[in-house]
Amino acid sequence: MDITINTPALLFPAISLIMLAYTNRFLALSSRVRSLHDKYHGHEQKHIIHGQIKNLRYRLKMIRNMQAFGVATFLGCIIAMYFIHTEHLTVANVIFAISMLCFTISLALSFWEILLSTKAIELELSDMEGLEDPSVIEYIKKKFDRD
Repeated sequence: MDITINTPALLFPAISLIMLAYTNRFLALSSRVRSLHDKYHGHEQKHIIHGQIKNLRYRLKMIRNMQAFGVATFLGCIIAMYFIHTEHLTVANVIFAISMLCFTISLALSFWEILLSTKAIELELSDMEGLEDPSVIEYIKKKFDRD
């Protein structure tokens, strides 16, 4: 399959939006870390805060890797465009395929980080008494039973 110079260029808007989303997640986590830091030094519920800090530290590393693979995708597309321009299509195809693989890894890490973020919220809620964790079906049944 031969690709044109427009093929890698089509990914630029998608990569830019993904990188913006990753940056926003990073900024939200940074804010949460600062908040937890203050709580930790205020001696409020250290066992819950400790679990959250471990979760946040791992998630920050994941976001760093998500961003790194996103940047690698961007660079791969630019390099592929260069090789298309210089008519080295085989090299361009290989580099473009590698950049697509990097993009896939970045998105997979993003999905995993989203799953971990729900665990962080569960940690936050763990100190509240009487909370249930109903399944989706149980939740829907309760909604219909009320009506």
